Amino acid sequence: MVDMMSQSEIEYTLENCEFFKGLEKSDIRNISALCEMKTYEPGEHVFQQHDFGEHLYVIAEGRISLERSVDMGARKGNVVIETLGKGRVLGCWSTLLGESHFLMSSATCHKQTKVVVMRGFDLREMMMDNTALGFNVLQRFCFLLRDRIQAAYGALEKI
Repeated sequence: MVDMMSQSEIEYTLENCEFFKGLEKSDIRNISALCEMKTYEPGEHVFQQHDFGEHLYVIAEGRISLERSVDMGARKGNVVIETLGKGRVLGCWSTLLGESHFLMSSATCHKQTKVVVMRGFDLREMMMDNTALGFNVLQRFCFLLRDRIQAAYGALEKI
């Protein structure tokens, strides 16, 4: 369901999220123009493992678990990689590199959750036009991926 949220509320969410915090106000304003707000109900998937991905999501309210189904022969199951709350970012990161990708995990809401949604390709175009912004976003992307990979390894050790 698409929410009607003012541009200033989307900007506030972006300004205070882990990924865009500290960017120039003008960059936040431009990025917010690419976004819309969506609301998901408890148990609803924002996306599912193996879906075709092209969006990035910023949690404005609520909680989302990133889960991966694994099949390693005798060892099968679902693993929670990480549970994310307000200000955290998730989605199809390869779109920032100019490639679509099939998602490697599912994102499931614990309670009613509002997320800011943007197409990764649109953000990539903005990053290409503004290389200072592009560098800042890719630098943050590297740190975020490091943290997500560490969480995934930790989750897989539980299987």
